[in-house]
Amino acid sequence: MLWNWERDDWPNFTYDKEALTDLENRFLQESGRFLGAFKHLSKNERKSITVNLISEEALKTSEIEGEYLNRESLQSSIRKQFGLQTETGKIPPSEQGVAEMMVDLYENYDAPLEHETLFGWHKMLLGSRKMIQEIGRYRTSSGAMQIVSGAVQKPKVHFEAPPSESLPSEMKRFIHWFQKTKNGLPALTRSGIAHAYFVSIHPFEDGNGRIGRAISEKALAEKLGQPTLIALAQTIEKNKKAYYSALHDINKTNEITSWLSYFANTVLEAQMATLAHVEFSIAKAKFFEHLGPQLNDRQTKVIRKLFEAGPEGFTGGLSAENYLAITKTSRATATRDLTDLLKKKALRKTGELKHTRYYLNHSLVEA
Repeated sequence: MLWNWERDDWPNFTYDKEALTDLENRFLQESGRFLGAFKHLSKNERKSITVNLISEEALKTSEIEGEYLNRESLQSSIRKQFGLQTETGKIPPSEQGVAEMMVDLYENYDAPLEHETLFGWHKMLLGSRKMIQEIGRYRTSSGAMQIVSGAVQKPKVHFEAPPSESLPSEMKRFIHWFQKTKNGLPALTRSGIAHAYFVSIHPFEDGNGRIGRAISEKALAEKLGQPTLIALAQTIEKNKKAYYSALHDINKTNEITSWLSYFANTVLEAQMATLAHVEFSIAKAKFFEHLGPQLNDRQTKVIRKLFEAGPEGFTGGLSAENYLAITKTSRATATRDLTDLLKKKALRKTGELKHTRYYLNHSLVEA
């Protein structure tokens, strides 16, 4: 059976527009909610959440491809590129590279997508990889570009990309399509098509998935008229199997309704995750305004740690042992502090004895 790019209708993707209408409307509505919430943050809080969200996206877009980076190094690199104060120290090339790409994507969201844009991102991502032969240019090897799994002796071919000799014309057509559709397609539709289109061409020796997701975020930002702070890679990484399955389902057809439906719902889920982070930051400010003066230094340190863990909190909740480890205090003092935090309704408790766990009191946090 032919691959999608071998078919006569390539790259004229077809899909059910009506199936996406409600999803497109929800995206615009939720974008408005996010902007409204983001404006409630102070300037410093906006900077902080921007760095945190971009760092997490950089981390997760790499993890999708099986590369695990250092979160602190990523944050330091991103803070440095934004001109913010950061601890000095050598940042590993992998963390530096993906951080540069994500910041460039954020700061230059409205710049036209060109071949040079993609070459630049590729150099940022993979410039330090000695195993990659073709960096900052489309692949030229005459060998087949295949996505395979299984044993070396008997690999299973999941997809074969267009041959290298067709890449100049394929990428010229892709970039022309991307520029031409800037105002002609709804946000989720264009972003989803762009991702499927680009990864089907698979123009680089490596890094296609990460660059494909960056192109998707650029498409969304262009439509909104401002940089997107959206947890797209974070949401995809939570269920990579569904992501790869949705792409696999369209690698032999150019009817892509199933992919666009998956992608649109994933973006909406990502929006909600991002909004939760922003609302959590607003709640944090309200929390400390309300209770901050009533907390001692130990309690403040622990509460800040809980907020740093994000909306989902500590995995398994805060234990008395956690409190001891964070504050370096005595068990008796820790018990008094925790009892006081419960009395002030700063925390809520579940379980008993050694199974006791503490969580931020969301009824107070969200008040």
